[in-house]
Amino acid sequence: MNQKVDDFLEPSVLLEETYYGKGFRIGYAAGLVSGKEDARKLGLNMGFQVSEELGFYQGCLDVWIAVAHINHGAFSDRMKKNLEQMAALVSSYPISNPENEQIQEIMGQIRLKFRIITANLGVKLEHGAQSKSLKQGLEDL
Repeated sequence: MNQKVDDFLEPSVLLEETYYGKGFRIGYAAGLVSGKEDARKLGLNMGFQVSEELGFYQGCLDVWIAVAHINHGAFSDRMKKNLEQMAALVSSYPISNPENEQIQEIMGQIRLKFRIITANLGVKLEHGAQSKSLKQGLEDL
């Protein structure tokens, strides 16, 4: 009699296992698709943010280097060297190779050099936010 009860329940147990496995495979496949889409969006967003930050630093460098070319006495030799070093760091940033292991280190060096330059110039510039002096200047207008 015990054998008959086991035989009766066996199809139900197998049915549950079958649908559990099928549901897992469907969910896994959907997760892969969804994960790739999310990763693509995140990658585009992060790439835009990094490019925006590098563009900010390059724009500041362009202005400062133009000032140094127009007015040769505007910056000390030390400041000119800092500008050259920062320009070399920005140009060496591996934009086309985001898997480079030194990418965070290079960005850290660029940020540090930028802080050194702005401190020596006595200005408060920050990427992603207007400086307090610029905000005050806009309010005065």
